[in-house]
Formats: sequence, C-alpha cells, structure tokens
Amino acid sequence: MRRNLFRAVSLFLLSVCLPTFAVTQSYGASVGPDLSELVKKLKPTVVNIGTSKTIKPQRPYMRRSPNPFGDPFEDFFERFFGETPQRSYKERSLGSGFIISDEGYILTNYHVVSGADEIKVKLSDGREFKGEVKGLDEKLDLGLIKIETKGEHLPVAELGDSDKIRVGEWVMAIGNPFGLAQTVTAGIVSAVGRVIGSGPYDDFIQTDASINPGNSGGPLFNMNGEVIGINTAIVAGGQGIGFAIPVNMAKGTLNQLKEKGRVTRGWLGVVIQQITPELAQSFGIQENVGALVSEIVKDGPAEKAGLKAGDIILEFNGRKIKEMNDLPRIVASTPIGNKVPVKIVRNGKQEEIAVVIERLKDDSVEEEPAAAPDKLGMGVSELTRDLAAKLNLKETSGVVVTEVKPGGLADEAGITPGDFINEINGAKVSTVGEYNKAVESARKGSVVRILLKRGDSSLFVAMKLD
Repeated sequence: MRRNLFRAVSLFLLSVCLPTFAVTQSYGASVGPDLSELVKKLKPTVVNIGTSKTIKPQRPYMRRSPNPFGDPFEDFFERFFGETPQRSYKERSLGSGFIISDEGYILTNYHVVSGADEIKVKLSDGREFKGEVKGLDEKLDLGLIKIETKGEHLPVAELGDSDKIRVGEWVMAIGNPFGLAQTVTAGIVSAVGRVIGSGPYDDFIQTDASINPGNSGGPLFNMNGEVIGINTAIVAGGQGIGFAIPVNMAKGTLNQLKEKGRVTRGWLGVVIQQITPELAQSFGIQENVGALVSEIVKDGPAEKAGLKAGDIILEFNGRKIKEMNDLPRIVASTPIGNKVPVKIVRNGKQEEIAVVIERLKDDSVEEEPAAAPDKLGMGVSELTRDLAAKLNLKETSGVVVTEVKPGGLADEAGITPGDFINEINGAKVSTVGEYNKAVESARKGSVVRILLKRGDSSLFVAMKLD
C-alpha cells in the first residue's frame, strides 16, 4: 500500500487542483478567512527561483532506458557512424523559496536547485539576483541558497512550530506555479505525520491548499503568518492532496547547511519493522507500539551496546516510539557521540540499554572530498553497502564517481555519477587513497586511462591533462 502511494507521489513538480474552501450558505454569502492583509505582509518574503542545467547527450553505451521497439535512425547512425548525433541542451525549471535571513539566505527544495549551473532568484518587487547553493540535504529534500544584496535588509519569513499544528486549521501557500509569480492559494491541514514512502524520515503535513508545478520549495503559512511547512510533493492525478515538509524538521538542519553545506545524522545500526497485532501478541506485549528490531548491523552502535534482533524499542532518549517510523527521525536528530537510554522489551520484560550514537557514514555522497577535481573534474567516494544500493551497484566496496563537474575533463569523457572505477592506467583502484595517488602521479600533457564499470558493462575512457 505504501509502495503504491509512493509511486503516485510526484516529488519534483507539484500538481493539484484548486480545492473549494469557502462554504456557500443558502443566502449566497461565503464563509472563510479574509487573507488580504496577511498576504500583503507575507508576499515580500517569498521568492521565485529559476534554474538551468546543462544536459549532455548519452552516448550509445551510456543509454539507460533504450526504446523497447528500437529506433531506426539511431540504429542507422550506430551502424555507419558509431554514434547517434546529439547535442547538449539547457534544461530550465521553476520553483519557489522563502527568505529566512536578512543576510539573503533562502530555503527551498533540494530538487529545485540540485545540479543547477545557474540559479536566478526574483523578489516580489521584480528585482533579480544570482543565487548560490550553500547547502543541500537530499534526504529531507531541502536546499539552502544565498543571494548577495550588498547590505540591504530583506523581509524575513518567520518560522513557526509545526508540532503545534492541528488537523482542520487554515493554511496558505504562496509560490510560483507555472511561472505565475506570487500566486496565493488557501486550504486546510488535512492530516499530519503522513508517510508516503519517499525516505526514512517521512513525516509530511498533508494539505488541500492548491499547489502546482513551480510551488516546490515554497512556504505553507498558518494564519499567524508563520511558516509551518515547505511544499514538496503531491499525489499525481489526485485533487487537493499535497504534502509539505514540517518546518521543525528543516530548523534542525539549517545550522549544519549554513556551516558545512550538508547534514550529519545520528546512526543506531539496526534494521526495524512495524509491530503488527499478531507480532505484539507473540512477543508478549499488550499494544502494537514501538519498533521491532529484525537485524543488527555488524560493528554498529546497537551491536556494541548489546541490542539484539527481536528486541522491541519502546523509547529512545526519553521519547516514546509509537510506531516504527518515529525511530529513524529521532535517531537522525541525536548528536553524534551522545550516550542515550533505549527502553526495550526483550523476552516479555522491559529493559534499558545505553547506546552511544555514531555518525551515519552514508549520509551524503559528498562526505568524501572530491579527488583532484582540478585535474579530472570529478569527485569520488569509497563505496558502502547503502551507497551501492542507492546507486544500484552490484559491488559493495571500491571507488565510485559521486560528482562530475560540468565542462570538466571527466564530463567531456562521458563519465557520470555512479560509474565504478576499476583501474587507472592499468593499476587496480580499491580506495580513495589509491585513486588520489594514481591521479596525482599523472603529469601535465599525459593521458589518464580509466577502466570503468557501468551497469553490466565495462569500458575504457581516456583524458589528456592540459
């Protein structure tokens, strides 16, 4: 059921129909909040975001989704010329955001600004500024950008408390749907705590306020004029079913995004599952609450603390685990190195175990520094099991490309994120250290030959160092 819902959820462009929120009475008058003064106050805090990125054509050996019926023109060119004639092109997209600091910091969605070559930010008064990405959090779909206003103080959106919102209360969205700047729509909070299958930290606010393509990253305001959510997703084909990231989740990451450009999260090292009534009965507990540990990660914090498969986690650091999805969110927000009490049920009896939280190592493919980007124009990372699953790789160790600089040597050679590096100039590469050593030893004017694995195929690429 959850998987089917995720398939229906569009995380990149929002598209829902406008709900009717006014109640028409028999005498023709409509009942609903007058938002005009609130809109006048809040519009200047909302920005329109336009991005462009260069999309390079995939060479024949790079095709990931071939036409199942074949392409006669492509077959012709491949047979006689060896390559389909294609050109790079610019992909442009629109989104929204809101100002959170008079220094020019703007919060939006990760999917709005990730990978953009150019970001343009348009204020409510029509002025445009160049935007610069300061931090990205793919797991929460958050992006932090900044504009330079030469000391001008900007109007700032006030961040509210999303833990206090109630189902049925009025909310308002302001954004840039279909490029229609500063569009205002209103509705109610339809539900809270929605899990839609987009990731381990799902906790969405559901709303029927009308949001459409271009609303991504825009604010969801309460009637006090406070931001309570960041509009992010919809159910494709549905009407009045939109989702927003609770602003409290964003507030917990902002400092890290500003200071480090990415988010470091806590890690417990367990695989968990939902408690069903039958499982609850079999484990001798009265209610189907908590998170059932089905597997312990070797050498992880949980194993070191003595947690076992079959334990049921009822509380973590004093916070109750009502259902499985509560645990990943709470663990992720726990500071690394903290020793926290974990209340469990084991063999029908309650126990408390202390666990020292460690860093989630696979939290970002950007955690490993880019290897010699000035020479090859790409960043690499040592492969972990989770990163391999994320990139759909069969290998579980080695070196993988995580970033390719547009216009760099690697980009020109056709290297793409997710490529697995086997060899450099005939030498086996198993670690980032070996990769760095091989690249740094290459001299100006020499050729660097790399043996890559992409999917089930292997290929050589060569780059001449300028």
